[in-house]
Amino acid sequence: MIRMTLTEMARAVAGELRLAGAHTPDTVVSGTVDTDSRNIGPGDVFVAKPGEVTDGHLFVPAAADAGAALALVEHPVDADITQIVVPDVVAAIAALAREVVARVRAGGRLRIVGITGSNGKTTTKNLLARILQDEGETVAPRASYNNEVGAPLTMLRVTEDTRYLVSEFGAAGPGQIARLAGLVTPDVGVVLMVGLAHAGGFGGVEATLKAKTELVEAVRPGGVAVLNADDPRVVTMGAVAAARDVSVRWFGRGAAAEIRAEDVEVSGSGTTCTIVRGDERMPLRLRVLGEHHIMNALAAITAADALGVPLADAIARLETVEIAERWRMQPLGSDRIRIINDAYNASPDSMAAALRTLAQITEPGQRKVAVLGAMSELGEYAGEEHDRVGLLAVRLRIERIVVVGTDARRLFISAIGEGSWDGEAVFFETADEAYDYLMGELRDGDRVLVKSSNSAGLRHLGDRLGESFS
Repeated sequence: MIRMTLTEMARAVAGELRLAGAHTPDTVVSGTVDTDSRNIGPGDVFVAKPGEVTDGHLFVPAAADAGAALALVEHPVDADITQIVVPDVVAAIAALAREVVARVRAGGRLRIVGITGSNGKTTTKNLLARILQDEGETVAPRASYNNEVGAPLTMLRVTEDTRYLVSEFGAAGPGQIARLAGLVTPDVGVVLMVGLAHAGGFGGVEATLKAKTELVEAVRPGGVAVLNADDPRVVTMGAVAAARDVSVRWFGRGAAAEIRAEDVEVSGSGTTCTIVRGDERMPLRLRVLGEHHIMNALAAITAADALGVPLADAIARLETVEIAERWRMQPLGSDRIRIINDAYNASPDSMAAALRTLAQITEPGQRKVAVLGAMSELGEYAGEEHDRVGLLAVRLRIERIVVVGTDARRLFISAIGEGSWDGEAVFFETADEAYDYLMGELRDGDRVLVKSSNSAGLRHLGDRLGESFS
């Protein structure tokens, strides 16, 4: 975080300053801001966030013992540490993030990119950050820090030397992207796609479209919207951008895209294609598994292009990326038995893309094995979408379909109904049961996809399998 006095911080969050030790109102703080006391070190700021399981206020003394300079609290705590008392610590870190980013931006160097979409946000964020980090100091979210807590905490990592801030904006309901993006008014807003991920929280895909459009509406006048030319719903955002004096850069695989991919070929070592911009044609070898990640790469390249990064440099930097993120199409195991752990998140679109990738990278003589768990937050669409995944797995001729967890049982039933009844599809209540089955079932040449939403917990099953066959 930038250097701020205690008085300035209290004013930014409209809080009551309670001094401790040798602190005065003019004491300067510049440490990291975090909600986890285990991450706190000397000079840092601890945010005592109440949670569903525990209350951050219980850990203020531990933060003080770790050397924290300040605690942001909702009520005074009996601990030897300076505190700023506010009604709502989540609202307070948002207000502090707004102030910090505004101060740095006033220096004229900081450029801000916001990214949203039903799928691909974290991968695109990581790819873009890799491109930009060679241009100057770049701040981007750790993991999927994209909600009302994670996004402001990322913004608060900005310093006076930061040149680029890449923010990822997720949402479980209307208005959340508007609030988060409104803290920073991005120079560039990237919208990847509009699908059914989290549709249960929005009330349908049209409401999801409206929510994702909030990012385009938050881009500063004179800024750039980077939009998916292949998604008809995203295309409608072009008119929204034009009405706000925001220019549009289109990416995709179709002819309408300004930056597009042609000659796409998929293998077990990654995806190759030709990147086309006008008369320029440049090869890209993306080592991140999955044809669907070409769209994420295109989005990152187009955003970087809007920021003035040469196309050849962007492509060269992308080619150094081996995995997008842990638990996202992460290759594990060995050439003998390859495990692809993609169980951090799942939606109908990403589930279909992962299954198609499994089919594409499996060579003759090798078996396709899909270990599948539930897709969460689909609301009324959950049943039919799990049905679709079961049907697709059978139609892609997946030789073994291993379904795990009660919430995914309908996927198993759908696979059987489609014609997978001779042992191809099996069901287990727990990941431990599935692990025991797979340890006896897998054989040389198998290519195994592990895919589910985070809540299903199959990412840990993927890790166990990867270690067992490494």
